[in-house]
Amino acid sequence: MSSTLIGVGVGPGDPELVTVKGVNALRAADVVVVPVMAAADGTATGERGRAEATVLHYVPGEKVVRVVFALNERTDRARREAAWDAAGERVAQLLARYDRVAFATIGDPNVYSTFTYLAHTIGELVPGTVVETVPGITAMQDLAARSGAVLTEGTEPLTLVPVTAGSAVLKDALAGPGTVVAYKFGRQAAEVAEALRETGRLEDAVWGSALGLSEESIRPAAELDGEPLPYLSTLIAPARRDGVRGGKL
Repeated sequence: MSSTLIGVGVGPGDPELVTVKGVNALRAADVVVVPVMAAADGTATGERGRAEATVLHYVPGEKVVRVVFALNERTDRARREAAWDAAGERVAQLLARYDRVAFATIGDPNVYSTFTYLAHTIGELVPGTVVETVPGITAMQDLAARSGAVLTEGTEPLTLVPVTAGSAVLKDALAGPGTVVAYKFGRQAAEVAEALRETGRLEDAVWGSALGLSEESIRPAAELDGEPLPYLSTLIAPARRDGVRGGKL
């Protein structure tokens, strides 16, 4: 019988935001893989990641397997590809031993997730593996709830932009009519603040990082001073609204 690899979204960091289905999937798995940062020599840094910290609220540590990924690696393609290959080989070994292997990813496994690359690799290494996903609550949903920012009303579009794609992509989205969410903008905080000012979207925008954790920070975007922020910072620039109930219907 084919083994199953299941990507489980464990939310943005608050362990209370893992869905019931997600918890059940983690507990039903034979092992739970969590991604960890790669050091310069390719070994694990030893730092406990957000996904691992969340998983340990629901499954015992002996069931968790740490697998090294070159997370956030964009400049050294060879190093990134080597890390993906090594991670795929390690998970392939687990699939040869176990019927059900879960991979825990922050947010949702189908939204800018490391799981996408792992599933692709496993598809080539272990043909016939069944791949499933369990959706997770995203950072934009959590930030909207914690800040009171309404993501969409009526016919408004919603655009999600990874700022790693460049500030020009963000500016194009901000020039549109709907709400814009920016992911991974911490290192380009100054460029994001300038884009918000240029498009007149600064006043109502809000950003947050480490949502649900002890170091949580949620601030108006108007307070951005150009200093770099945590890499996984999230920004919401709500659509322009006239305050009329149902005005966007």
